Amino acid sequence: MANDSVDNGPVTGSAWTSSAYYISPESPGPGVLLLHSWWGLNPAIKKLADRLSDAGFTVLAPDLFSGQTPSDQASAEATLRDADPNHLAATTLSALGVLARQSPPIGIVGLGMGGTLGLWASVRVPDLVHRVVSFYGTQTIDFAGSRSAYLIHLAENYPWVTTDDAAFMQATMGLEGLAVDMVAYPGTTHGFFEQGDNYNAEAAEVAWERSLAFLG
Repeated sequence: MANDSVDNGPVTGSAWTSSAYYISPESPGPGVLLLHSWWGLNPAIKKLADRLSDAGFTVLAPDLFSGQTPSDQASAEATLRDADPNHLAATTLSALGVLARQSPPIGIVGLGMGGTLGLWASVRVPDLVHRVVSFYGTQTIDFAGSRSAYLIHLAENYPWVTTDDAAFMQATMGLEGLAVDMVAYPGTTHGFFEQGDNYNAEAAEVAWERSLAFLG
């Protein structure tokens, strides 16, 4: 069951009117909040939501860019740069609240900026989130208070995340006693999990199987 436009009412005092892609198996399964990368809520993300649903999960993928789906890296970077951080955060939390009412507890799968938002949300609302899968997203926040386990997929060649950045995040999580598995995929670069010039079929399949096992 898929629905390209989900419009929801008040969540924790604020109204959420963003569109989203929602899909659930016939028997609703554990909830997964799917947060897109700087490419927006495009057909590839919806296909990923379908795959998660086929695996038994109830999936909500909010449109963080209000309908924008950049077609090249320059426009994607510009769209992300111009995006209102408060809007991104509020939409993420509101969508999480909506999904948590139906299918708690929630796992988050985020790509790029979506991975970064997912890591942040796990600390912001620890009672709702129990697992986070992040593709190339990182955070420098304090993870105190989080109750999540983490699976972090990183590209070997990634200009925006250094080895030191990844090590710092892993150490910060470790200080809080959180379970974290951080994997770098040899020969890959940013976007290896998504269809496009940097797509790496072998690494993407390994990451997919790891993610399903982790979420399950």
